[in-house]
Amino acid sequence: MPRTIWSGAISFGLVTVPINVISATEDHSVRFHQYHLEDMGRVRVRKYCEVEDREVASSEIGKGYQLTKEQVIPISEDELSNLPLPTAKAIEIEAFVPLASIDPIRIGEGYYLQPSGQVAAKPYKLLLQALARSSKVAVAKYAWSGRERLGLLRVRDNVIVLHAMRWPDEIRDPSELLPPPVELTDEEIDGALALMDTMTRDDLNDPEFRDTYTEAIQQIIEAKREDRELPAAPEPAKDTGGLVDLMAALNASVAKARESRGEDASVHEMKPKKKTAAKKQTGKKTAARRPRSA
Repeated sequence: MPRTIWSGAISFGLVTVPINVISATEDHSVRFHQYHLEDMGRVRVRKYCEVEDREVASSEIGKGYQLTKEQVIPISEDELSNLPLPTAKAIEIEAFVPLASIDPIRIGEGYYLQPSGQVAAKPYKLLLQALARSSKVAVAKYAWSGRERLGLLRVRDNVIVLHAMRWPDEIRDPSELLPPPVELTDEEIDGALALMDTMTRDDLNDPEFRDTYTEAIQQIIEAKREDRELPAAPEPAKDTGGLVDLMAALNASVAKARESRGEDASVHEMKPKKKTAAKKQTGKKTAARRPRSA
């Protein structure tokens, strides 16, 4: 079982649920170290004090806030863990909302919340079942790692999950990234929808949804360990450098997707109609579409 990374409580009105926080995800990436290529000696980062010009141990290192160039305010771990905030010791539920009302761009890392001891079992189950029956998620505040955060609580496999959330002002405005105006035919949109239909899945349990990058790294490591030839890299797709025939690309994509799934690859070719120019203004003007606020 992964280690507990934080202990506290969920505050739900006057109900308190003692919990332990455990990471809900694992990172299976291949890790590399830095080495001196001449002799393959390990290269390490050492921590030096600029004033005494010497290496210092971890026990001598603490946090500080640079107020001016000459003045630094030291901040101890005890001071951080005893902040004058209700969220310093608890996950404070602020509201309940439909999950669909939260933009996924605001949702981050997930953590399992485990009831801490027998005393927490009943209030934990009460909150869990209330969330499940309401089909809503809880929005909460909590303080970790030197800052107050916003969080989302939901139910997954009979366990309460906490997702870190970004504050509204942490989401960048994408309006400057909007593409220039273009014209599309109904047939081109229908072609894209047909391609989506051939790529639709009921879940993501297919073997193709795996980390092929890590697999490729492991193949290189194994080949070098056994002094074998390295696996060949796939040939990159040729860039024609010209304009793409959108309908031809859609038809070819649908055929390829069907073939990969063992279906009839023949496609009723969709021919684009004459592209219609932007509708002439008839007195009513279409309001400019504003980007969604975070």
